[in-house]
Amino acid sequence: MKRMILLPAIALGVMTASAQAIEQPGIFDNVSIGIKGGVTTPMDDHPFFKSMRPVLGVNVDKMVTPTFGIGVESMFGINTSQFNNIAHSSTAFDDSYVGVYGKVDLFNLFGGYQCEVRPFTIEAQAGAGWGHYFINKSNGSDWNYFGTKAGLNFRFNTSDRFAVNIEPSVLFNMDGHDFGQSTAGYARKSARFNLMAGVSYRFGDGFECVRPYDQAEVDALNAEINALRGAVADASVMTAAAEATSADLAAQLQACKNRKPQVIKEVSNNLSSVRYVFFRNGSASITADQQPNIEMIAAYLNNHPGSKVVVKGYASKDGNYDFNVKLAQRRAEAVKTALMNKYKIASSRIVAEGQGIGEMFEEQSWNRVSICTLETSK
Repeated sequence: MKRMILLPAIALGVMTASAQAIEQPGIFDNVSIGIKGGVTTPMDDHPFFKSMRPVLGVNVDKMVTPTFGIGVESMFGINTSQFNNIAHSSTAFDDSYVGVYGKVDLFNLFGGYQCEVRPFTIEAQAGAGWGHYFINKSNGSDWNYFGTKAGLNFRFNTSDRFAVNIEPSVLFNMDGHDFGQSTAGYARKSARFNLMAGVSYRFGDGFECVRPYDQAEVDALNAEINALRGAVADASVMTAAAEATSADLAAQLQACKNRKPQVIKEVSNNLSSVRYVFFRNGSASITADQQPNIEMIAAYLNNHPGSKVVVKGYASKDGNYDFNVKLAQRRAEAVKTALMNKYKIASSRIVAEGQGIGEMFEEQSWNRVSICTLETSK
């Protein structure tokens, strides 16, 4: 009978702990210390309220799982009354009790652990221990007894650590020696009712819910991590290649910026096929002194019916750039117009091109020219 009180509570606590995936705190976590006070009175053969007297107690317990806990407690009945005309004891206490107990959180047992402290819960408690009666010397000597205790704890959690407790319980004298009573075991005549209230403080961290270990999920996450690492490596290679290309393009751009302008100069090794028509500054009109050059070009074209002439007009750097580009084109067109109008040369045999600024000659005035290159078909 003595073992049967604690075994059901222990079994229930173990089953509930296994139902939750929690991170087990350290050995000194979830330890609570409480102080309490109230009243105690015999349950039979004594006036219930008249025999009531104060009782004080302390307890220390630890929640092993969110559902099951163990603890140790002590209770002391204050010497304020007497039973069956038995005189008060000579001490401040009538009796004391020191015992161990187990407790089960009923809300977590039936409702499951919610990964947080509930504002209110009910704990079922049961335990056993050593009791002692303090007897006045005129009535004999003190005596001890083996006791069992069962009750409830209505726990109001005001915060994660502090709680207010209301504890109704019954303490049984298993030896049956209770002020002349001979009934032993679980009987009203050998029982006392206790109603106590107090506060408790919990030390350390509580229980923390964790996700159950899933190897398939871990393998999937590892595969995803490896894939991301591969993507990062590929991106690093692409970034390095892009940086190299960017550096090469930057070098080419800088080389272009540092390169001196390249001037294409009109060079002809066959002087007999080239004629020059020079112009005055800012003008596209052919002056009289340049007419012999036009006549020589026309004579060549007439003497060689299959030949053509390419006329390239130029301007010097003097003046506005845009104007000079247009002026170079007009100088080429002026030679073509003269060949067509005066010497009746077909326009299909004349190509007139404006070449913009010319730098064939160091003397800038010589660059105001149309260079006529005669081409004979083979």
